[in-house]
Amino acid sequence: MTAVRQVDVLVVGAGPAGLTAAATLAARGAGRVEVLERERTPGGVPRHCAHGGFGTWRRPLTGPRLARELAQAAVRAGAVVRTSVTALDWAGPLDLATVGPQGPETLRARAVVLATGARERPRAARLVPGTRPAGVYTTGELQQAVHLYRQPIGTRAVIVGAEDVSYAAAGTVRRAGAEVAALVTDLPGPRTTPTRALDARLRRGVPLLTGTTVAELLGHGRLSGVRIRHHDGRTAVLPCDTVVFTGDFVPDHELARHGGLVLDPRTRGPAVDGALRTSRPGVFAAGNVLHAVEPAATAAREGALVATAVTAALAGAARPAGVPLTVDPPLRWITPQRVTPADALPYTLRTASRLTRPLLEVTQDDRVLHRERVRGAAAGRSLTLTAQWTHRVDPRGGPVRVTAR
Repeated sequence: MTAVRQVDVLVVGAGPAGLTAAATLAARGAGRVEVLERERTPGGVPRHCAHGGFGTWRRPLTGPRLARELAQAAVRAGAVVRTSVTALDWAGPLDLATVGPQGPETLRARAVVLATGARERPRAARLVPGTRPAGVYTTGELQQAVHLYRQPIGTRAVIVGAEDVSYAAAGTVRRAGAEVAALVTDLPGPRTTPTRALDARLRRGVPLLTGTTVAELLGHGRLSGVRIRHHDGRTAVLPCDTVVFTGDFVPDHELARHGGLVLDPRTRGPAVDGALRTSRPGVFAAGNVLHAVEPAATAAREGALVATAVTAALAGAARPAGVPLTVDPPLRWITPQRVTPADALPYTLRTASRLTRPLLEVTQDDRVLHRERVRGAAAGRSLTLTAQWTHRVDPRGGPVRVTAR
Protein backbone atom coordinates (compact mmCIF):
# COMPACT_ATOMS: atom_id res chain seq x y z
CA MET A 1 0.00 0.00 0.00
CA THR A 2 1.37 3.41 -1.00
CA ALA A 3 2.14 5.71 1.91
CA VAL A 4 0.29 9.01 2.14
CA ARG A 5 2.35 12.19 2.47
CA GLN A 6 0.75 15.39 3.79
CA VAL A 7 1.20 18.84 2.25
CA ASP A 8 -0.76 22.04 2.80
CA VAL A 9 -1.37 23.14 -0.80
CA LEU A 10 -0.86 20.96 -3.85
CA VAL A 11 -0.64 22.76 -7.19
CA VAL A 12 -0.95 20.56 -10.29
CA GLY A 13 0.79 22.20 -13.25
CA ALA A 14 3.85 24.47 -13.36
CA GLY A 15 2.74 26.97 -15.99
CA PRO A 16 2.18 30.70 -15.37
CA ALA A 17 -0.99 30.10 -13.31
CA GLY A 18 0.42 27.32 -11.15
CA LEU A 19 3.80 28.94 -10.50
CA THR A 20 2.26 32.33 -9.69
CA ALA A 21 -0.20 30.68 -7.30
CA ALA A 22 2.60 28.72 -5.62
CA ALA A 23 4.88 31.74 -5.26
CA THR A 24 2.09 33.85 -3.78
CA LEU A 25 0.91 31.13 -1.38
CA ALA A 26 4.42 30.33 -0.16
CA ALA A 27 5.21 34.01 0.35
CA ARG A 28 2.05 34.37 2.47
CA GLY A 29 3.03 31.50 4.75
CA ALA A 30 0.49 28.93 3.55
CA GLY A 31 2.67 26.07 4.83
CA ARG A 32 4.19 23.45 2.55
CA VAL A 33 3.27 24.38 -1.01
CA GLU A 34 4.17 21.74 -3.57
CA VAL A 35 3.92 22.00 -7.37
CA LEU A 36 3.71 18.91 -9.59
CA GLU A 37 4.82 19.16 -13.22
CA ARG A 38 4.85 16.19 -15.59
CA GLU A 39 7.40 17.82 -17.92
CA ARG A 40 11.09 17.84 -17.08
CA THR A 41 11.22 21.64 -16.90
CA PRO A 42 8.72 24.00 -15.23
CA GLY A 43 7.24 27.00 -17.01
CA GLY A 44 4.44 25.59 -19.12
CA VAL A 45 3.92 26.55 -22.74
CA PRO A 46 6.01 29.78 -22.60
CA ARG A 47 9.23 27.80 -22.10
CA HIS A 48 9.24 26.78 -25.78
CA CYS A 49 7.76 30.01 -27.20
CA ALA A 50 11.04 31.65 -28.20
CA HIS A 51 9.32 34.77 -29.54
CA GLY A 52 8.67 37.93 -27.51
CA GLY A 53 5.31 39.25 -26.39
CA PHE A 54 5.53 38.11 -22.77
CA GLY A 55 6.07 40.24 -19.69
CA THR A 56 4.96 43.89 -19.85
CA TRP A 57 5.49 46.65 -22.38
CA ARG A 58 7.97 48.21 -19.98
CA ARG A 59 9.77 44.91 -19.50
CA PRO A 60 9.22 42.66 -22.52
CA LEU A 61 10.30 39.04 -22.19
CA THR A 62 10.58 35.98 -24.36
CA GLY A 63 8.61 32.92 -23.35
CA PRO A 64 11.61 30.95 -22.01
CA ARG A 65 12.76 33.94 -19.95
CA LEU A 66 9.29 34.32 -18.44
CA ALA A 67 9.17 30.59 -17.64
CA ARG A 68 12.53 30.72 -15.86
CA GLU A 69 11.60 33.80 -13.85
CA LEU A 70 8.27 32.35 -12.73
CA ALA A 71 9.90 29.08 -11.64
CA GLN A 72 12.69 30.93 -9.79
CA ALA A 73 10.16 33.16 -8.03
CA ALA A 74 8.21 30.15 -6.78
CA VAL A 75 11.33 28.45 -5.42
CA ARG A 76 12.62 31.67 -3.82
CA ALA A 77 9.27 32.11 -2.05
CA GLY A 78 9.63 28.64 -0.54
CA ALA A 79 7.47 26.45 -2.78
CA VAL A 80 8.72 23.01 -3.78
CA VAL A 81 8.59 22.48 -7.56
CA ARG A 82 8.79 18.79 -8.55
CA THR A 83 9.19 17.96 -12.24
CA SER A 84 8.66 14.68 -14.13
CA VAL A 85 5.83 13.91 -11.70
CA THR A 86 2.37 13.04 -13.02
CA ALA A 87 -0.86 13.23 -11.05
CA LEU A 88 -2.65 10.07 -12.14
CA ASP A 89 -6.00 10.21 -10.35
CA TRP A 90 -7.79 11.09 -7.15
CA ALA A 91 -7.29 8.80 -4.17
CA GLY A 92 -9.65 10.76 -1.91
CA PRO A 93 -11.43 14.13 -1.69
CA LEU A 94 -8.11 16.00 -1.54
CA ASP A 95 -5.70 13.11 -2.18
CA LEU A 96 -3.88 12.58 -5.47
CA ALA A 97 -2.11 9.43 -6.62
CA THR A 98 1.11 10.41 -8.39
CA VAL A 99 4.08 8.76 -10.05
CA GLY A 100 7.54 10.17 -10.64
CA PRO A 101 11.23 9.24 -10.69
CA GLN A 102 10.98 8.00 -7.08
CA GLY A 103 7.98 5.79 -7.85
CA PRO A 104 4.30 6.02 -6.89
CA GLU A 105 3.17 8.28 -4.07
CA THR A 106 -0.13 9.55 -2.68
CA LEU A 107 -0.26 13.18 -1.61
CA ARG A 108 -2.90 14.55 0.74
CA ALA A 109 -3.47 18.30 0.80
CA ARG A 110 -5.59 20.81 2.65
CA ALA A 111 -6.26 22.49 -0.71
CA VAL A 112 -5.62 21.52 -4.34
CA VAL A 113 -5.15 23.95 -7.23
CA LEU A 114 -5.66 22.56 -10.73
CA ALA A 115 -3.50 24.56 -13.15
CA THR A 116 -3.14 21.90 -15.84
CA GLY A 117 -3.50 24.28 -18.78
CA ALA A 118 -4.74 23.44 -22.26
CA ARG A 119 -3.63 21.55 -25.34
CA GLU A 120 -4.24 21.65 -29.07
CA ARG A 121 -6.34 18.93 -30.58
CA PRO A 122 -4.03 16.77 -32.75
CA ARG A 123 -4.73 15.37 -36.20
CA ALA A 124 -6.47 12.27 -34.84
CA ALA A 125 -8.94 14.29 -32.76
CA ARG A 126 -9.76 16.42 -35.81
CA LEU A 127 -10.60 13.25 -37.78
CA VAL A 128 -8.33 14.06 -40.73
CA PRO A 129 -8.03 10.88 -42.82
CA GLY A 130 -5.03 9.57 -44.74
CA THR A 131 -1.81 7.75 -44.01
CA ARG A 132 0.27 8.12 -40.85
CA PRO A 133 3.53 9.63 -42.11
CA ALA A 134 6.23 11.50 -40.24
CA GLY A 135 6.12 15.28 -40.40
CA VAL A 136 2.77 15.88 -38.64
CA TYR A 137 2.85 18.31 -35.69
CA THR A 138 0.78 20.46 -33.40
CA THR A 139 2.17 23.91 -32.60
CA GLY A 140 3.48 22.74 -29.23
CA GLU A 141 5.24 19.74 -30.76
CA LEU A 142 6.73 21.98 -33.46
CA GLN A 143 8.02 24.52 -30.94
CA GLN A 144 9.55 21.83 -28.76
CA ALA A 145 11.23 20.18 -31.74
CA VAL A 146 12.69 23.47 -32.99
CA HIS A 147 13.40 25.46 -29.84
CA LEU A 148 14.07 22.79 -27.21
CA TYR A 149 15.58 19.89 -29.13
CA ARG A 150 16.95 21.61 -32.27
CA GLN A 151 15.45 18.91 -34.49
CA PRO A 152 15.03 19.33 -38.26
CA ILE A 153 11.38 19.50 -39.32
CA GLY A 154 11.45 19.34 -43.10
CA THR A 155 11.67 21.90 -45.88
CA ARG A 156 8.10 22.91 -46.81
CA ALA A 157 5.19 23.21 -44.39
CA VAL A 158 1.44 23.76 -44.51
CA ILE A 159 -0.06 25.46 -41.45
CA VAL A 160 -3.63 24.49 -40.59
CA GLY A 161 -5.30 27.50 -38.96
CA ALA A 162 -5.20 31.29 -39.22
CA GLU A 163 -5.12 32.38 -35.56
CA ASP A 164 -2.36 34.14 -33.64
CA VAL A 165 -0.86 30.77 -32.77
CA SER A 166 -0.92 29.80 -36.47
CA TYR A 167 1.17 32.81 -37.44
CA ALA A 168 3.51 32.07 -34.53
CA ALA A 169 3.88 28.53 -35.91
CA ALA A 170 4.72 29.97 -39.32
CA GLY A 171 7.48 32.00 -37.68
CA THR A 172 8.83 28.87 -36.00
CA VAL A 173 8.85 27.05 -39.35
CA ARG A 174 10.85 29.87 -40.94
CA ARG A 175 13.23 29.91 -37.98
CA ALA A 176 13.88 26.21 -38.59
CA GLY A 177 14.91 27.09 -42.16
CA ALA A 178 11.79 25.73 -43.86
CA GLU A 179 9.34 27.37 -46.25
CA VAL A 180 5.69 28.00 -45.40
CA ALA A 181 3.66 26.83 -48.38
CA ALA A 182 0.33 28.20 -47.11
CA LEU A 183 -1.95 28.78 -44.17
CA VAL A 184 -5.24 26.92 -44.54
CA THR A 185 -8.46 27.75 -42.68
CA ASP A 186 -12.09 26.82 -43.09
CA LEU A 187 -13.05 30.30 -41.87
CA PRO A 188 -13.77 33.24 -44.22
CA GLY A 189 -10.76 35.17 -42.96
CA PRO A 190 -7.87 35.21 -40.45
CA ARG A 191 -8.40 35.43 -36.70
CA THR A 192 -5.46 37.67 -35.98
CA THR A 193 -4.69 41.37 -36.25
CA PRO A 194 -4.88 42.89 -39.76
CA THR A 195 -1.25 43.99 -39.44
CA ARG A 196 -0.04 40.47 -38.74
CA ALA A 197 -2.10 38.97 -41.55
CA LEU A 198 -0.86 41.54 -44.08
CA ASP A 199 2.75 41.10 -42.98
CA ALA A 200 2.55 37.34 -43.58
CA ARG A 201 0.88 37.72 -46.97
CA LEU A 202 2.75 40.71 -48.40
CA ARG A 203 6.18 40.73 -46.76
CA ARG A 204 6.57 37.00 -46.15
CA GLY A 205 4.72 35.88 -49.28
CA VAL A 206 2.61 33.30 -47.41
CA PRO A 207 -0.77 32.67 -49.06
CA LEU A 208 -3.86 32.31 -46.89
CA LEU A 209 -6.41 29.84 -48.23
CA THR A 210 -9.78 30.64 -46.64
CA GLY A 211 -12.90 28.50 -46.79
CA THR A 212 -10.60 25.50 -47.15
CA THR A 213 -10.07 22.31 -45.15
CA VAL A 214 -7.37 19.66 -45.12
CA ALA A 215 -9.20 16.60 -46.41
CA GLU A 216 -6.38 14.03 -46.40
CA LEU A 217 -2.73 13.51 -45.53
CA LEU A 218 -0.62 11.89 -48.24
CA GLY A 219 2.64 9.97 -48.23
CA HIS A 220 4.24 6.84 -46.81
CA GLY A 221 7.10 7.08 -44.35
CA ARG A 222 7.25 10.86 -44.76
CA LEU A 223 4.46 13.29 -45.57
CA SER A 224 4.45 14.16 -49.28
CA GLY A 225 1.47 16.51 -49.41
CA VAL A 226 -2.01 17.36 -48.19
CA ARG A 227 -5.23 17.20 -50.14
CA ILE A 228 -7.30 20.32 -49.55
CA ARG A 229 -10.98 20.86 -50.23
CA HIS A 230 -12.55 24.24 -50.85
CA HIS A 231 -16.09 24.96 -49.69
CA ASP A 232 -17.31 24.84 -53.30
CA GLY A 233 -16.13 21.22 -53.55
CA ARG A 234 -12.94 21.78 -55.55
CA THR A 235 -9.91 19.81 -54.39
CA ALA A 236 -6.18 20.18 -54.91
CA VAL A 237 -2.93 18.76 -53.56
CA LEU A 238 -0.37 20.98 -51.82
CA PRO A 239 3.08 19.33 -51.92
CA CYS A 240 4.77 19.53 -48.49
CA ASP A 241 6.77 17.39 -46.09
CA THR A 242 5.43 19.01 -42.90
CA VAL A 243 1.96 19.93 -41.68
CA VAL A 244 1.24 21.81 -38.45
CA PHE A 245 -2.22 21.67 -36.86
CA THR A 246 -2.68 24.86 -34.85
CA GLY A 247 -5.31 26.28 -32.52
CA ASP A 248 -8.47 24.38 -31.60
CA PHE A 249 -7.41 24.36 -27.96
CA VAL A 250 -9.20 22.31 -25.32
CA PRO A 251 -8.66 22.42 -21.54
CA ASP A 252 -6.47 19.66 -20.14
CA HIS A 253 -9.28 18.62 -17.83
CA GLU A 254 -8.69 14.90 -17.23
CA LEU A 255 -8.11 15.31 -13.49
CA ALA A 256 -11.19 17.50 -13.15
CA ARG A 257 -13.28 14.99 -15.07
CA HIS A 258 -11.95 11.99 -13.13
CA GLY A 259 -12.70 13.81 -9.89
CA GLY A 260 -16.32 14.37 -10.84
CA LEU A 261 -15.96 18.15 -10.85
CA VAL A 262 -18.71 20.04 -12.65
CA LEU A 263 -17.48 21.08 -16.11
CA ASP A 264 -18.82 24.06 -17.99
CA PRO A 265 -20.31 22.72 -21.26
CA ARG A 266 -19.17 25.78 -23.20
CA THR A 267 -15.56 26.12 -22.09
CA ARG A 268 -15.19 22.38 -21.32
CA GLY A 269 -13.09 23.31 -18.30
CA PRO A 270 -14.04 23.17 -14.60
CA ALA A 271 -16.91 25.48 -13.67
CA VAL A 272 -15.75 27.98 -11.03
CA ASP A 273 -17.05 30.90 -9.02
CA GLY A 274 -15.47 34.32 -8.73
CA ALA A 275 -12.87 33.01 -6.28
CA LEU A 276 -12.00 30.17 -8.71
CA ARG A 277 -13.50 27.52 -6.42
CA THR A 278 -14.67 24.40 -8.24
CA SER A 279 -17.69 22.28 -7.30
CA ARG A 280 -15.55 20.16 -4.95
CA PRO A 281 -14.76 21.84 -1.61
CA GLY A 282 -11.05 22.52 -1.26
CA VAL A 283 -10.33 22.21 -4.99
CA PHE A 284 -9.60 25.34 -7.02
CA ALA A 285 -8.71 25.89 -10.68
CA ALA A 286 -6.86 28.65 -12.54
CA GLY A 287 -5.34 29.37 -15.92
CA ASN A 288 -6.09 27.84 -19.27
CA VAL A 289 -7.71 24.72 -17.84
CA LEU A 290 -10.65 27.13 -17.40
CA HIS A 291 -10.67 28.79 -20.80
CA ALA A 292 -8.47 27.49 -23.57
CA VAL A 293 -6.63 29.54 -24.46
CA GLU A 294 -5.72 32.97 -23.02
CA PRO A 295 -2.37 34.79 -22.70
CA ALA A 296 0.16 33.93 -20.02
CA ALA A 297 -0.58 37.24 -18.28
CA THR A 298 -4.23 36.24 -17.83
CA ALA A 299 -3.21 32.85 -16.41
CA ALA A 300 -0.73 34.48 -14.02
CA ARG A 301 -3.35 36.98 -12.86
CA GLU A 302 -5.69 34.10 -12.05
CA GLY A 303 -2.87 32.33 -10.25
CA ALA A 304 -2.47 35.33 -7.95
CA LEU A 305 -6.23 35.50 -7.34
CA VAL A 306 -6.57 31.78 -6.60
CA ALA A 307 -3.78 32.13 -4.03
CA THR A 308 -5.87 34.71 -2.19
CA ALA A 309 -8.90 32.40 -2.27
CA VAL A 310 -6.89 29.40 -1.05
CA THR A 311 -5.38 31.46 1.79
CA ALA A 312 -8.88 32.46 2.89
CA ALA A 313 -10.12 28.87 2.67
CA LEU A 314 -7.23 27.58 4.79
CA ALA A 315 -8.12 30.22 7.38
CA GLY A 316 -11.68 28.87 7.55
CA ALA A 317 -13.53 31.41 5.42
CA ALA A 318 -17.10 30.51 4.46
CA ARG A 319 -17.86 29.29 0.97
CA PRO A 320 -20.72 31.36 -0.57
CA ALA A 321 -23.05 29.60 -2.99
CA GLY A 322 -22.94 32.25 -5.69
CA VAL A 323 -25.39 32.97 -8.51
CA PRO A 324 -25.11 31.39 -11.98
CA LEU A 325 -23.59 33.69 -14.61
CA THR A 326 -24.48 33.13 -18.28
CA VAL A 327 -24.15 34.88 -21.65
CA ASP A 328 -26.38 35.35 -24.66
CA PRO A 329 -25.29 35.05 -28.33
CA PRO A 330 -23.14 36.17 -30.00
CA LEU A 331 -21.13 35.65 -26.81
CA ARG A 332 -20.02 32.01 -26.57
CA TRP A 333 -18.95 31.68 -22.95
CA ILE A 334 -17.87 33.49 -19.82
CA THR A 335 -15.57 32.53 -16.97
CA PRO A 336 -16.00 32.44 -13.98
CA GLN A 337 -19.51 31.01 -14.27
CA ARG A 338 -20.84 31.99 -10.83
CA VAL A 339 -20.82 35.39 -9.14
CA THR A 340 -21.00 36.65 -5.56
CA PRO A 341 -21.15 40.29 -4.38
CA ALA A 342 -17.53 40.11 -3.16
CA ASP A 343 -15.99 39.03 -6.49
CA ALA A 344 -13.18 41.20 -7.89
CA LEU A 345 -11.72 39.10 -10.74
CA PRO A 346 -12.36 40.53 -14.24
CA TYR A 347 -14.52 38.24 -16.36
CA THR A 348 -13.27 36.75 -19.62
CA LEU A 349 -15.77 36.31 -22.46
CA ARG A 350 -15.38 34.79 -25.92
CA THR A 351 -17.38 36.01 -28.91
CA ALA A 352 -18.63 33.91 -31.83
CA SER A 353 -18.72 36.85 -34.28
CA ARG A 354 -16.90 40.12 -34.76
CA LEU A 355 -17.94 42.84 -32.30
CA THR A 356 -16.95 46.47 -32.79
CA ARG A 357 -16.91 48.45 -29.55
CA PRO A 358 -19.81 46.46 -28.07
CA LEU A 359 -21.86 47.62 -25.11
CA LEU A 360 -21.94 44.84 -22.52
CA GLU A 361 -25.04 44.81 -20.34
CA VAL A 362 -25.31 42.83 -17.11
CA THR A 363 -28.81 42.05 -15.83
CA GLN A 364 -30.46 40.03 -13.06
CA ASP A 365 -34.21 39.47 -12.89
CA ASP A 366 -34.83 42.27 -15.43
CA ARG A 367 -32.73 44.64 -13.33
CA VAL A 368 -29.74 46.27 -15.05
CA LEU A 369 -26.66 45.90 -12.86
CA HIS A 370 -24.05 47.36 -15.17
CA ARG A 371 -23.36 48.67 -18.67
CA GLU A 372 -19.86 48.91 -20.06
CA ARG A 373 -18.49 49.64 -23.53
CA VAL A 374 -15.41 47.55 -24.23
CA ARG A 375 -12.87 47.13 -26.98
CA GLY A 376 -14.05 45.11 -29.94
CA ALA A 377 -12.93 41.62 -30.83
CA ALA A 378 -12.93 39.34 -33.85
CA ALA A 379 -14.76 36.03 -33.90
CA GLY A 380 -13.13 33.53 -31.57
CA ARG A 381 -11.29 36.20 -29.59
CA SER A 382 -11.86 37.42 -26.05
CA LEU A 383 -13.39 40.40 -24.29
CA THR A 384 -12.87 41.50 -20.70
CA LEU A 385 -15.66 42.64 -18.39
CA THR A 386 -14.73 44.37 -15.15
CA ALA A 387 -16.14 43.23 -11.79
CA GLN A 388 -17.22 46.74 -10.69
CA TRP A 389 -20.87 45.65 -10.61
CA THR A 390 -20.73 42.48 -8.52
CA HIS A 391 -21.74 44.24 -5.27
CA ARG A 392 -25.15 44.89 -6.87
CA VAL A 393 -25.87 41.17 -7.30
CA ASP A 394 -28.71 39.77 -5.19
CA PRO A 395 -27.39 36.46 -3.74
CA ARG A 396 -30.98 35.21 -3.52
CA GLY A 397 -31.94 36.34 -7.01
CA GLY A 398 -32.00 34.55 -10.35
CA PRO A 399 -29.14 34.00 -12.80
CA VAL A 400 -27.07 36.97 -13.95
CA ARG A 401 -26.91 37.41 -17.74
CA VAL A 402 -24.42 39.26 -19.91
CA THR A 403 -25.42 40.47 -23.38
CA ALA A 404 -23.50 42.35 -26.06
CA ARG A 405 -25.07 45.10 -28.14
